[in-house]
Amino acid sequence: MKDVAERIAALDPAKQAMLLQRLRQSSGQAPVLTAAAEAEPSPWVVRYRPNPGARMRLFCFSYAGGGASVFRTWPEALPPDVELCAIQLPGRESRIGQPAFTRIGPLLAAVAAAIEPYLDRPFAFYGHSMGALVSFELARQLRRASGRLPLQLYLAAYRAPHLPNPNFKIYHLPSEVFKVVLRAEGTAEMILQNEELMKVMLPTLRADFELCDTYEHRTEPPLECPLAIFGGLDDVRISTADLEEWPRHAGAGCSLTMLPGGHFFLHSAQAQLCGAIADSLQQHLDALGLRERAAGSPSR
Repeated sequence: MKDVAERIAALDPAKQAMLLQRLRQSSGQAPVLTAAAEAEPSPWVVRYRPNPGARMRLFCFSYAGGGASVFRTWPEALPPDVELCAIQLPGRESRIGQPAFTRIGPLLAAVAAAIEPYLDRPFAFYGHSMGALVSFELARQLRRASGRLPLQLYLAAYRAPHLPNPNFKIYHLPSEVFKVVLRAEGTAEMILQNEELMKVMLPTLRADFELCDTYEHRTEPPLECPLAIFGGLDDVRISTADLEEWPRHAGAGCSLTMLPGGHFFLHSAQAQLCGAIADSLQQHLDALGLRERAAGSPSR
């Protein structure tokens, strides 16, 4: 949310007014904000660098209020055999005219159906904050439905899901409360004071908060894929102790990496984060190549 809002707020007044007018007029068909999204056959999956010959796919899920554009530069840092698929949830960016989900169950069902055509090759998930919760539960949903699992889960800035939510629930409170929260998280005052911009963005942020605050963890066996957990050294929301509880949900190993920055370290420490993920994905690609050669089947 912060990333997209600041980019909109940086537009000159004429362009900002034009964009807000388009948002007000949207009715079911969301305005297209990027050429990549316009070319996508699915509104859910944005591929900024389409790679039909990719041997793996990395599905990326953003934080509350964020959209697919959070990951627009990531393909440059990944191995060339990996295609990045950024998930665009309703209520943001190219889908800003559509209502956001407020419960995780219906969201998981919709995302699982949307990515089904893209699961024709090995895949992994990256999720940040709310996106980490969605990634984790989506992996469990796929296991229940078909037995399929990601090669790896990369989960960032979210406490282990069995831990109680220590935060005061605010999704049902007036909009001014949200502004207080956004201000505390570092959102620029010029954005908070733009009433039209806040009117457009707050419903999605409120829905995302509601989705997280109403989440109820259900015990299942650990996932049979490795988990790579990432945290921010200066994150005041998620502590190292919160992250150290994740191994309970990993049946194939779990690592923890702390990076410089606060809750949104995927921006401030993007090079380190993408580098670690790229190295891990390359290891998976190497292992796939060994298995393919052993089986006598050609690589993609």
